Amino acid sequence: MRLTSFVPRVLASLACLAAGTVLALESPAKSSTQRTAALDNATCLTCHDARKKKIQVADAEGKKRALAPVAQGKHSKSVHAKVQCVDCHTDIVDSQANHKKSEGTVPPDCATCHAKLWDEAKANPAGKERLGIVAQNIDAYKNSFHARPDADHPERPKAVCSDCHSTHDFAVPTRGTPEREQWRLTIPNTCGAKCHEEQLEDYESSAHGKLAMGKEDPKGAVCSDCHTTHEIRGASSDPFKLLNVEACGDCHQEELHSYRDTYHGQVNKLGYTYTARCSSCHGSHDIKGADDPASKVHVNNRLKTCQQCHNDKKPGMVTATAGFVTFGPHANSHDFEKYPQMWIATKFMVALLIGVFAFFWAHCGLWYYREWQERKAHKTVARVDTEALGLSGKHFERFPLGWRVAHLVFALVTMTLIITGTSAMFSGSSWAPVVAAAVGGPKILGIIHRVAAALFIGIFVIHFVYVMQRLLRDKNFRWFGPDSLIPNWKDLADCWGMFKWFFGKGPKPQFDRWTYFEKFDYWAVFWGVNVIGWSGLMLAFPHVTATYLPGWVFNVATLVHGEEAFLAAVFLFTVHFFNNHFRPDKLPPPDVVMFTGTQSIEEFRKEHPAHYQRMVKSGELEKYLVDAPSRQMHVGSVILGLTLITVGLVLLVLVAIGFFGGH
Repeated sequence: MRLTSFVPRVLASLACLAAGTVLALESPAKSSTQRTAALDNATCLTCHDARKKKIQVADAEGKKRALAPVAQGKHSKSVHAKVQCVDCHTDIVDSQANHKKSEGTVPPDCATCHAKLWDEAKANPAGKERLGIVAQNIDAYKNSFHARPDADHPERPKAVCSDCHSTHDFAVPTRGTPEREQWRLTIPNTCGAKCHEEQLEDYESSAHGKLAMGKEDPKGAVCSDCHTTHEIRGASSDPFKLLNVEACGDCHQEELHSYRDTYHGQVNKLGYTYTARCSSCHGSHDIKGADDPASKVHVNNRLKTCQQCHNDKKPGMVTATAGFVTFGPHANSHDFEKYPQMWIATKFMVALLIGVFAFFWAHCGLWYYREWQERKAHKTVARVDTEALGLSGKHFERFPLGWRVAHLVFALVTMTLIITGTSAMFSGSSWAPVVAAAVGGPKILGIIHRVAAALFIGIFVIHFVYVMQRLLRDKNFRWFGPDSLIPNWKDLADCWGMFKWFFGKGPKPQFDRWTYFEKFDYWAVFWGVNVIGWSGLMLAFPHVTATYLPGWVFNVATLVHGEEAFLAAVFLFTVHFFNNHFRPDKLPPPDVVMFTGTQSIEEFRKEHPAHYQRMVKSGELEKYLVDAPSRQMHVGSVILGLTLITVGLVLLVLVAIGFFGGH
């Protein structure tokens, strides 16, 4: 080896070791390969080895500072062990203690380097998949809270890669390994020691911190479990608040599911953050167990916690009362010992739903089959010779104007209640957030729902008062007679006879003015108004409810209100639609009698033969005869009927999607 080549290398090393200022004697014009050869890792470690005495050098302002130490043992095990120092420190051009900087270069930049490596590896990524993960993390970081300018030092971000990842001994163990779990437990100190000291102090005494830092139990949640790793958002932002609930649910899955059943959770799932979330009740970094006297959800502190949101200082809020304490935000239907009221209510509602649907869906299926068979066999009721009877062009008036208007408004209000109510009930479905956003959010959705509910109850009360005052003044009215909607023994006989007819064991029953299934529809409204109405009032005025009743009433009311509404919606759009529009004898739909108020004499005689015979025998038929609706009236009624049926079937599909996929 030539002496002139060897001497400069020795002098350079000695200069580094002694922190001298001897100038390098090498030629200034060097290729990248020559520079790398001169500044290999071994050369760099002659000065930067952490095991040696730290060398003091002057910084740009002339102040003394220690050279950055490198732990050689840790570096050799890191992901960068085979990487040359100058591959990252591209601005270093010589081996002097005060390194000269190459013009046009920048200090080490993790993101730029890794992005470049991934671009080069994309063509053949086999074995380099982790580069792709790092590239994704870089993109996430660029949009994160950490990447924003620091308030005190606007020229740099709030946090850079090296603030979290040690630069020279960085190593992340493979997922699923014990080493990975142990590495994960170091995260709280990484976050807290440098930047988040106050949060770390709270965390150390929390339920999570006692597990992770006290017992070194990997089950304890650490910073990145809640805040994520690279896509960190500001804790006050809506995206963070929404994702934070899901983060809690990753560990507390059953609690997340029960939370979603409450109004708080339903609004949150719709994409809004103004209702209570996990941290609203449990805290954030200082979370304590529910039996800890310092916990926000301890029985002695619970009312105060509720009053953070439920207080009269907030618009539209009233101060929470004592009953709020016994509300179960995580109540479920399978734990009888802890939530007996929910267990009983659930079993009752499930039995009710199964019983009603099993009976009436079987009723519809058998009816369709029997009626279709008779149509194929051309079995029809003998036609009425209306011309011979002088009834040509006449219809029988079945429903007066008041009933028809009430039915139409009732239908519109009911559909409004269904779409607004199920948007909350099935908030996890794909369509519910779209509906909520379309009307202006859950608050507007709730206002619409309450206005519709008030109209619903108002129509019901007006109808009830009107009918009762008429019947009470009618001295000839028989409460259990053929004109009454009160169920009687004939209804039971007709129902039994209907099933015999289904199976070909008897003739079809001769129905009078009201059939047993029409009476069921009618009285189901009375049941629904009371069950849905009273439970809805309890939920709409929680401070009043909680003043007189225990908090578990809210849990039961929410369950009953939703399940009964579900029963009503599905029954209406399946059984009721079938009975009136989709039976073979009704095809093609719709049956417009509820819009025109009249039926042809033939249809009336076929649908209600006993009533027809009674009218003819008593001579009262002519009192109810009217001219057939005009063509315009009939076409308008058909259009209206088809529109309502279409809307109803769309709602049925949405409810089905919510029930099977987003409940």
